[in-house]
Amino acid sequence: MAKECFVCKKTVVSGNQVSHSNKHNKRVWKPNLQRVKVVIEGTPQRISVCTRCLRSGKVERA
Repeated sequence: MAKECFVCKKTVVSGNQVSHSNKHNKRVWKPNLQRVKVVIEGTPQRISVCTRCLRSGKVERA
């Protein structure tokens, strides 16, 4: 599975999860990617697109 959006190049972001007692643990935030069939230059292809790009209409579904 792809780790970044085909349209906006949104990818995984790492940082710390901080508890109430201020303990720090490494964690990863992943984008909400969906495999969709999209028309690219007249041909339908399956690509990974984040839900924000789908909702805003940045891709034309096949």
